[in-house]
Amino acid sequence: MALWKYFGTHKGEKIGGQLYQDPVRIALTTRHQLPSFPTRLDSTTQVQKQKMSLVTEEIKASASEIYHGDEMCQEKSKFLLEEIGMPRGLLPLRDIEECGYVKDTGFVWLKQKKSVTHKFEKIGKLVSYATEVTAVVEKNKIKKLTGVKTKELLVWITLSDISVDDPPTGKITFKTPAGLFRTFPVSAFEIEGEAVKEKTKEEKEVNAAAVGVKEV
Repeated sequence: MALWKYFGTHKGEKIGGQLYQDPVRIALTTRHQLPSFPTRLDSTTQVQKQKMSLVTEEIKASASEIYHGDEMCQEKSKFLLEEIGMPRGLLPLRDIEECGYVKDTGFVWLKQKKSVTHKFEKIGKLVSYATEVTAVVEKNKIKKLTGVKTKELLVWITLSDISVDDPPTGKITFKTPAGLFRTFPVSAFEIEGEAVKEKTKEEKEVNAAAVGVKEV
């Protein structure tokens, strides 16, 4: 029956053999059955939950080394960078919770509590590090890098590859997935205090060598 035929109908009257019920009363008495919806959606949280980690359980099971805690992971990550010929200050992460290395494939990962943005003062560049940073490493190269972006003008650009020259020229090159690249001095990514110590050590070695030659 058309809705207009209900107009003027009173509670208790029968229409078409059925007892008419007040729709307002029905709504009031059944409101507790209506589904509830969130009043605010935290889009950032939802997006983060949807992101899948590249570090699967299979990868962890095949890992040669896995470490936990910021102090241990800081030490191990810097040691690895040094081993492959990269500057030790290249990954200035904070509050690292986990890091791991798969020797067979060169796959490495680092997980920190929250993303951080670091400014390399010597070149004036901002670099952002996500909560998860992964890469495949080999001597003088970092490939398939994820979780690292650099700011150019007003745009954040993803970095995918990092390499240093072999033999060393004091230069380090950063590449994007599109093939664009920029080169900077390796010294810009050294840890400040360590760079000074290394320079002093080199000067002493050169001076010692010079003295040795003079004595001969």
